[in-house]
Amino acid sequence: MATGTLHSQLVFGCFFVLLLKSNLLTCEQFSIAFAKPSDCGAGGYFDISSLSCAKCGADQISGKSGLNCECQTGFKVLTNNGASITCQKCPVSKPSVTQDGYECIRCPGSVGEDGKCQCPTGSILVERNVNGTLLEEAVCEACSGTVPALSAPDAKGSRCVRCQESFISTSQSCMCGSPNILAGGMCFPSSSLPASVVPTVSFAQLGLAVPSTWFSDFLYFSAAACLSFTNLTACQTLGNMCVLNMHSTSTISNDACGLYNTIYRATAAQGNNQDIPYWRTNMPWLYYGDQPGLASRVLQSEPLPVGFSFKGRNKNTNIELLAAVYTAQGEFIRWENVGGGNLQLCPDTLIRQQAAYIFGMAYKQNCVLSVSDLLAGQSEPLFYDIFLVQQKAQGDRRLLAVPILNLNLQFNGQFVNQATNTNRWYLTRRLMLIDTLSGREKSLSSTPRVIRIASSLKIRFQLVPNTQKGEVYPPLITVSYSDILITDPGKQTVTVSFSVEYEMDQNEARVKTDIALGVLGGVAVVYSLLKTASWKRRIASPLIDFPTILKFLLIYAGDLANVFFIITVGTGLYWLIFYKAQQFASVLLPLPSQEERFVTYVGCAFALKAVHFLHKLLVQLSVDIFFIDWERPRSKTSKCVEGSGEGKPPAAPVSIWRTYFVANEWNEIQTIRKISPTFQIIAVLFFLEVVGFSSLALRDNSSELLRSAEAYTPAYSRILRYGLASAMWLCISFIQLIFSVFHERFVEDKIRQFVDLCSISNISVLLLSHRCFGYYIHGRSVHGHADTNMEEMNSNLKREAENLCGQRGLLPNSDVQTFQISITSRLRVQYDHILEPLSRRNGPSRLVDASANPFEQSTKAYHTMNRFLGSVIDHAHREMDYIVKDKLLFERLIGMEFIEPMDKSIFYNDDSYSFADVLFYGNESTLLIFDTLFFCVVDLGSQNFVLAAVLTYLQQLIFRLIRNGLGRRNLAIKTLVDKRFLI
Repeated sequence: MATGTLHSQLVFGCFFVLLLKSNLLTCEQFSIAFAKPSDCGAGGYFDISSLSCAKCGADQISGKSGLNCECQTGFKVLTNNGASITCQKCPVSKPSVTQDGYECIRCPGSVGEDGKCQCPTGSILVERNVNGTLLEEAVCEACSGTVPALSAPDAKGSRCVRCQESFISTSQSCMCGSPNILAGGMCFPSSSLPASVVPTVSFAQLGLAVPSTWFSDFLYFSAAACLSFTNLTACQTLGNMCVLNMHSTSTISNDACGLYNTIYRATAAQGNNQDIPYWRTNMPWLYYGDQPGLASRVLQSEPLPVGFSFKGRNKNTNIELLAAVYTAQGEFIRWENVGGGNLQLCPDTLIRQQAAYIFGMAYKQNCVLSVSDLLAGQSEPLFYDIFLVQQKAQGDRRLLAVPILNLNLQFNGQFVNQATNTNRWYLTRRLMLIDTLSGREKSLSSTPRVIRIASSLKIRFQLVPNTQKGEVYPPLITVSYSDILITDPGKQTVTVSFSVEYEMDQNEARVKTDIALGVLGGVAVVYSLLKTASWKRRIASPLIDFPTILKFLLIYAGDLANVFFIITVGTGLYWLIFYKAQQFASVLLPLPSQEERFVTYVGCAFALKAVHFLHKLLVQLSVDIFFIDWERPRSKTSKCVEGSGEGKPPAAPVSIWRTYFVANEWNEIQTIRKISPTFQIIAVLFFLEVVGFSSLALRDNSSELLRSAEAYTPAYSRILRYGLASAMWLCISFIQLIFSVFHERFVEDKIRQFVDLCSISNISVLLLSHRCFGYYIHGRSVHGHADTNMEEMNSNLKREAENLCGQRGLLPNSDVQTFQISITSRLRVQYDHILEPLSRRNGPSRLVDASANPFEQSTKAYHTMNRFLGSVIDHAHREMDYIVKDKLLFERLIGMEFIEPMDKSIFYNDDSYSFADVLFYGNESTLLIFDTLFFCVVDLGSQNFVLAAVLTYLQQLIFRLIRNGLGRRNLAIKTLVDKRFLI
């Protein structure tokens, strides 16, 4: 059994080896040899069934197409079944072959290269009788070109037909003799047209004048047929050639536009189409005339009869444009709705492209196109006559011609349409988008040397001034072409743009803004002068010197910044509210180019406010401050030892820790604010980006916060973006300020708490923001001592709560603890005299006493200053005494003291805690405006609210660190408190 199995395996193995040797298991390859008709040669043809070359039979040659075989010259066809033919040589008596190739015949005259009979010009070849019987010898019958036959051979030369109409009209025969002109297969009489034409196309951007095959073949023919025979297609063709030449006119009368204008003037008697004076009968409408100032009258003479509305039951935002489309040969193709990409060369979705025709939508589309794609997709240009559809009533559709401003148009060599003066413009009608035809030099099938493309196409609507019904003037299409010299189409590209703009006359708004700026700027000058006068009085300097002028400029910078801020925020809110909320189109947003003036105002506001903020910061970092400690030494509480002979126990030293504690608290409140900057930034960013309020800044009429991802999103308006961002920042700040009022009233008020801390610590604070002006916080304890234990401290607080002790005020029976102080120069001199050794220590080395100990000097100066200021407050110096009074209302309003302290200092009661003016807390308005402008300026530059928020947060953090660090240093220097204790 094992032997049988082994035998079977050997047999199977041998069979498998035989299969491998015979290639029976090799995978079949489904491949063929590549061949094309030109590879088959003169004796073969390309078999479309097998996709390979095959040999022709005997007496046969390859046909013209290379896809079949034909009989050789002198051979007739015997059979032809569509797959193969057989041929037979003609006898000597009938050496030629009939036109159909199936019979042999004798020729009456010459024989062509193909072996068939030929007749002279004006005759036709007759090979058969009327009944189809073949003649022994072919006959050449001459066509009668005179009256009454007026016939000539047809295109095939097989029958006589009536002559072309132009021959009959011109010469009454089929001959176009002198002085008539033969052109394009037609006969024209000598006319007012020039005998020769200019067949070149000017590509001014490249400085080239290309001889165009299209113009050479058809320019004179089209002009002559239009003038002589009123051929409608020829007139359209001539107009198209003028469009290809950019509607340019000059003193040359034999170029395309010169011929058009010649015929236009010559046919004035024919009248006009549709009662339009610029549209000659039987001719295309290309120009709006050449009268100076005509463009202004066309564009702003009469508004459209139907207005546009954004909201309500009669909402109308649809812009319907219709175009009459023509071929280059002048044939009318169709009426076509404008939209869906016929004027928009950039590819995009239909929804996004149709957004261009929604009134109020600032549409702009840019892309880069390949020249090779343009050449492959546009063999000939299409020409458009564009109209605006006006639906007056149901079924009553009127078409308003839309004028075109061609920026490439030249009038006597000048680009008049590029001028800013509207009166110099020459408006036109017809346009094309891509011209790959006129730049062909050798033949109409050759690659063009130059192509021309509409690289910028803009539709502009202008609002009627003071309209309340959404009335606009007729739209204007502005087109600019780019000339491209073809060198390497596969690598060459061209940038194309399409846009729709809406504008209104901004002169009135600009004048009002300038008036507001002038008036408020004048008020700011007066207010700054008052502030400067107040500053001069507070520093006790009567002279007007350079520092005075510099101070005025710094103060005026802040006030002028406020003026710019008010104007820009008001302007932004005006456009945001009135544009987005209007029902009928009564205002339109300024164009991006018109926003530059507004952006300049914002930049001025930010720059001036930055100067003002830095000035405030420097003032705060140089404030003079001293803590007056009212605490006096107390006797020790331990009992005397009997018999010791000692009298009074030694006095306990006054602790400095209370001063350190108050100094630390002051250090901590230097940068507190009424609002939370972090919450401010997060809240603003939340509403703008998460909720979607940023959509209100888009240049369209929609008030929707959330937009579809598939819909077109227009660009942002910088004015709306600024107005939205500033309004959002100010609103959230205002809400925070209202919250801070309740928070300080019912939860925590750090400024009042600091004043309370001074009273509990028995320490007063003297602040001098100017040389002779500052603030005083009276912190003298009503209990006499504050350096005590917890039990006595709680007892004192309880007595004060139950009104069992005096009040905290400086004056008897008064609670007023904070004052604005205006001190005499004598007091200031004495103040500086006490600190002079310390200031000398920081001066030149030659003035420094090397033997003096710095710590001893500081301690001595501290105690001297403490005793001196305490004695001044206690009226111990008659020559440096002071009075306490209330400020007048007008003094508080303008921030200026009318009474100059000559003999006595003046302490003004201050219930508003205005000493916070030397802190961030008292300058919230300056900080708020600076942060708002910083956020908006960054956003205007980057168009990114997130980046603006991040940079604003970093800016706030940096300035807070600077204020804390330098403020701590100034506090240590001015209060003589070692900065190591300021933590």
